Amino acid sequence: MNFNFKKKFGQNFLIDQNILNKIIAEVSPNEEDLIIEIGAGSGNLTKQLINYNCHLLAYEIDLDTKQYLEPLTSDKTQIIYNDFLKRNIQEDLSEITYKNLYVIANLPYYITTPIIEKIIQEDLKPQKMLLMVQKEVADRISSQPKSRDYGYITVYLNYFFEIRKLFNVGKTSFKPVPKVESAILEFTYHNKYNCKNEVVLFQLMKDAFQFKRKNLNNNLSNYDKELISQILSKYGLSLTSRAEELPIEVFIEIANSL
Repeated sequence: MNFNFKKKFGQNFLIDQNILNKIIAEVSPNEEDLIIEIGAGSGNLTKQLINYNCHLLAYEIDLDTKQYLEPLTSDKTQIIYNDFLKRNIQEDLSEITYKNLYVIANLPYYITTPIIEKIIQEDLKPQKMLLMVQKEVADRISSQPKSRDYGYITVYLNYFFEIRKLFNVGKTSFKPVPKVESAILEFTYHNKYNCKNEVVLFQLMKDAFQFKRKNLNNNLSNYDKELISQILSKYGLSLTSRAEELPIEVFIEIANSL
């Protein structure tokens, strides 16, 4: 592949056919569904996704990839050469009729969280997302309470999705070879939590995690501590606990009580 890889775009094209096959095996759309691919790159994955014969909308920021992607376009496959983060996605989807939405992406570390937040804020509600991210990021996002990696972003994303780390991906699966290992995360959308006010919930979670080494008594100094203490005690927790000990259900109960 004679391609001018651009560091500013965090370009590492997935070239391992075995990994491509494993990703494809994790989605099962029918012809009436839609797949959004973010970062189509050289089209290695795009070629596989086309075989589903469903609607495919791929985003790619680098115009130099047109040589690989343009031959793949059709009535059901569209490539948008623009920054996904700057698009009005709902507008892009307005002329596509589909049943279920899937999102598949190979994301550079520095835009992983903004991309996921964009999907949430645009209210896309994908049936499933398969995201290739840096392994450290995958460990953080898929972590459990009481673990070192568990933090605000973990709880925030678990509010919207069931998250599983499927498998790790070695450096040599990419060209050029990156400096870090990667992993595939599976996000399955759910709507199972009854939260009265999401603004209150998300602010509570941010405040609880603002100083990782401090306990809830310190981080939530501006809140009704007596009320919070009563709720925590139901779960064997207290104000001396740290935010990383609280599952999302406890945060929601506190927020609803506030």
